[in-house]
Amino acid sequence: MARRIDQGRPAQQVRDASPERQAAFRFGLSAEGRAAALLFAKGYRIVARRFRAGVGEIDIVARRGHDLVFVEVKARERLDDAAESITERQKRRIVAAAEAWLSTHPQDLLQNIRFDVILVAPRRWPRHIAAAFEQTM
Repeated sequence: MARRIDQGRPAQQVRDASPERQAAFRFGLSAEGRAAALLFAKGYRIVARRFRAGVGEIDIVARRGHDLVFVEVKARERLDDAAESITERQKRRIVAAAEAWLSTHPQDLLQNIRFDVILVAPRRWPRHIAAAFEQTM
């Protein structure tokens, strides 16, 4: 069963993690916030953040016009490192999570569906790659 997670991990799980994991978690949340702000500035409406299904997670689900966009956010120290960190296995998990979304939101099957990536690095503007799974990054 798919469910929507708005606040991330439960507080107890984050508190129990090592300091490095806590910092990485905060870095990821910050990157997702920057990515959502970028999409909003481009005219997208954020429908869900951190949508989880048993098969995977989608960082951001957004709409603009007749487009439904599933967005993967990757944060690293450099944008190029973020781009290189997306594996074929991750793509399959994101697609499977998108299928779970569509099974619980059948009205979205009428939309143009796309998979985007937003790359985030400190002190850099986020890079939005539309239809990223259809092209080589």
